[in-house]
Amino acid sequence: MSRIAKAPISIPSGVDIKLDGNNVTIKGSKGQLSFDFNPSISINITDNVISIEWKRDDKSATAQAGTARAIVNNMVIGVSAGFEKKLTLIGVGYRAQAKENVLSLTLGFSHPVDFEVPLGISVETPTQTEIVVKGSDKQQVGQVAAKIRAYRPPEPYKGKGVRYADEYVVRKEAKKK
Repeated sequence: MSRIAKAPISIPSGVDIKLDGNNVTIKGSKGQLSFDFNPSISINITDNVISIEWKRDDKSATAQAGTARAIVNNMVIGVSAGFEKKLTLIGVGYRAQAKENVLSLTLGFSHPVDFEVPLGISVETPTQTEIVVKGSDKQQVGQVAAKIRAYRPPEPYKGKGVRYADEYVVRKEAKKK
């Protein structure tokens, strides 16, 4: 039995929701998102509250209901408040600079790394060693942050690399003679 799917989603002011068969489209101040959900569930809207319904005896429908509820909730939060991930660069000479839709990274390679920022995502660099990835789609924000981190993940001996702001890197002790 899904406990997540039972929780109702309250719709904040300024968010419009349109249901069209198995497709839900949500518009807000930060953008517009749409999602095609499984036909074994249904989404109901009453009095600014979204609820998910499914056949209780079908196990796959229960799993789909919990997933659909989480996705719709993230869509509502994304179009109203938005999501952001913070990355920090740790290492001598490691720098980042955002220019329009290109993030230029200097990560100790023989060449600079230019990352093309996808549509719907904005990248800011408050300082040379900080990167802030913002957007309305939670999955896309996390994916872009993971791609940037993948250029130089933090290594365990000195801790150098690109890491999430809240990430803790387990340090190893160096080899002894």
